[in-house]
Amino acid sequence: MEDDEELLSALARHLEEDGFAVELARDGGEALDLLLGPAGGQGTCRFGAVVLDLLLPVLNGREVCHRLRAAGCWVPVLMATAFGELDDRLEGFHEGADDYLVKPFSLAELAVRLHAIMRRGARADAPMLVVDDLRLDVEAHRCWRGGTDVELSPREFDLLELFMRRPGIVLTRGTIVASVWGRGAAISPNLLEQYVARLRRKVDAPFGRAGIVTIPRVGYRLEPAR
Repeated sequence: MEDDEELLSALARHLEEDGFAVELARDGGEALDLLLGPAGGQGTCRFGAVVLDLLLPVLNGREVCHRLRAAGCWVPVLMATAFGELDDRLEGFHEGADDYLVKPFSLAELAVRLHAIMRRGARADAPMLVVDDLRLDVEAHRCWRGGTDVELSPREFDLLELFMRRPGIVLTRGTIVASVWGRGAAISPNLLEQYVARLRRKVDAPFGRAGIVTIPRVGYRLEPAR
């Protein structure tokens, strides 16, 4: 979320090239509507990560972050600002930011930091994940669907955990590879498709479900039941 049009365009272009799906907001009010919906619903944030400029119009970045956390939205937040003083950074962290980047910054560093906070955020939340009748116990490394145990390999488990932490959110292939295998991993699209297919055969097909949806030319989404 940024109000400088030239910087916005550059950020969006670079992040899309790095595998992110990007949506833009130009002020703090627009950012909150985009993140939580116009009604500001509790915990309804549908994004994998957020970049917030500190000096957004209408509502500044710290206030946006504060309201996100108050609404129960714990999406990873990277705060960007022209101010590098310690007090500014500490105040941003106090409002719930996960990382801080001082302008001018490298677009490559921005992408690296986003991948890092998304990986941390994917494992720092509740140990029991539930999407409809699909349950994942992160600590015990167990999976159930409708009370039936589902055996998953470690990589399949990590992949399903990523999907279940962001239900309804489109995850690009680049984001999935960076989160599950690590940034820079040499994972071909075909190998990723194989892992998704295995996961479907275990958690969807035996139960008559089609929860893991392919988004052509983009990635995948775990679709909760309507």
